[in-house]
Amino acid sequence: MKAALLLLCALLSGFANATTQDWPRASAVPGGVALVELEGSAATVPTVTFEGDRVMVLPREGGWLAIVGIPLAREPGPAVLNIQQGVSTLTRGFTVAGKTYRTQALKVAPKHVDLSAQDAARVEREQPHIRATMATFTANAPATMRFISPVKGPRSSSFGLRRVFNSQPRNPHSGMDIAAPTGTAVVAPAPGRVIDTGDYFFNGQSVFIDHGQGLVTLYCHLSAISVTPGTEVKTGQKIGEVGATGRVTGPHLHWGVALNRAFVDPALFLDLASAGP
Repeated sequence: MKAALLLLCALLSGFANATTQDWPRASAVPGGVALVELEGSAATVPTVTFEGDRVMVLPREGGWLAIVGIPLAREPGPAVLNIQQGVSTLTRGFTVAGKTYRTQALKVAPKHVDLSAQDAARVEREQPHIRATMATFTANAPATMRFISPVKGPRSSSFGLRRVFNSQPRNPHSGMDIAAPTGTAVVAPAPGRVIDTGDYFFNGQSVFIDHGQGLVTLYCHLSAISVTPGTEVKTGQKIGEVGATGRVTGPHLHWGVALNRAFVDPALFLDLASAGP
């Protein structure tokens, strides 16, 4: 009972006065976010999962709101949330609509496509840690889910872009690339806690921020990191500088947003006034 009360307080403290202006924009497509209204007692916090992953649940007038990240690889069609509230086990359906993302064919140096055995082994070591960090789920609700842009600059590559390098298809782009000169300040788009920093083969120097309840953001290819794990950051606080570390062809910020372990389109979280071109 005490644990349940603490969880309810954590939820209410972050979003007690929340409005639709605090939520991401709904787009129930692969790589998007579904907002699913749930009925239920305000005194009992439901535990909701989507295809095995814990989902963010926030209080709303008359019940609860599930904020669901939809993986890019998820096929369009019927989808089901599993809901545990007290002794009751329920389900709630919603529909994932289709979306076609742009495809881009590029010719690049072979070193940017084909990994050496040594590099492949490094990637294999790093990926489980990155996936585990992006799967972080803490009880506190986010202070907001409307973000400012972490860096000023034009988008050089949008979320979901399907790239073909030297006639070899690659996974869809799982974040937003923002072009900016090396050394440009990168700032936290919303309050959160730094949960990891590191230097990775693909991502280069990177920062991971936990915003609460499965909302985790990632900042890659940095030339410098200004924070350490455990740092509590505020909106607009500098966390690093744009660079070209990792597997890149030029300086830019790769910004990833994950919700219930699924990378989703960062544009859905941007305050439109700060979204840029």
